[in-house]
Amino acid sequence: MSTHELVAADAHPTLRFVDRVNPVTRLAAAMVLTTPLLLTVDWVSATIALAIQLVLFAVAGVTPGVLVRRTWPILVAAPIAGLSMLLYGEPSGTVHWQFWLAKVTDGSIELAIAVTVRVLAIGLPAALLFMRVDPTDLADGLAQIARLPARFVLGALAATRLVGLFIEDWHAMALARRARGIGDHGAVRRAATMAFALLVLAIRRGSKLATAMEARGFGADVRRTWARPSRVGAPDAVLLALAAAIAAVSVAGAVWAGTFHPVWA
Repeated sequence: MSTHELVAADAHPTLRFVDRVNPVTRLAAAMVLTTPLLLTVDWVSATIALAIQLVLFAVAGVTPGVLVRRTWPILVAAPIAGLSMLLYGEPSGTVHWQFWLAKVTDGSIELAIAVTVRVLAIGLPAALLFMRVDPTDLADGLAQIARLPARFVLGALAATRLVGLFIEDWHAMALARRARGIGDHGAVRRAATMAFALLVLAIRRGSKLATAMEARGFGADVRRTWARPSRVGAPDAVLLALAAAIAAVSVAGAVWAGTFHPVWA
């Protein structure tokens, strides 16, 4: 997000409410919301969930521009998934078009709509809930609230922090090879050799990081203290209740409409 978008987001009370929610609670809310949607393949439940989510996004001050910029991979993947179901989904009903293995029928059309809407209903809230999550806050929550092993969590956090450094290393190696006159030919060979060099560098850096973490007592059996306590409160309970309510209303709507179709059926 740009500086102007962050200022506008900070000015909206609903987004400030989301920022007060613990990152672990956001992860739990995403699971509570999406798990029931994964148990059925119908367009009614996904449409209800997506409609409620879009209303909540609007209330939260998420503009269409921000929504598109933050979730464009999901917006691209959803129609692609629907197209595959349209052409190769389980055929049933009237056949509208057929070519070799591809067959468009009433059943495949309904399945394509259901899959497209479902991808949006599952992907959009997950992407927006973690729109402004600090990886350090997430790691603190996973270790203190979810009780995951601190050694694993903080190691993963350190690895996440090094991703940007690896990108800088890749650019630096590309510039160094070009300065030596060997960076403008053989794109495939150049990429392979640079990837191998980056792998060696990553192994060496990981070994140094592991030694540094061991020196700071990451393998000790004593109870660890935390500089940033991770807590949950009323906003966390409200978000979880909201996610559960959306999932319940969506599934109940599908059952009421008679379109509930479990994936195992």
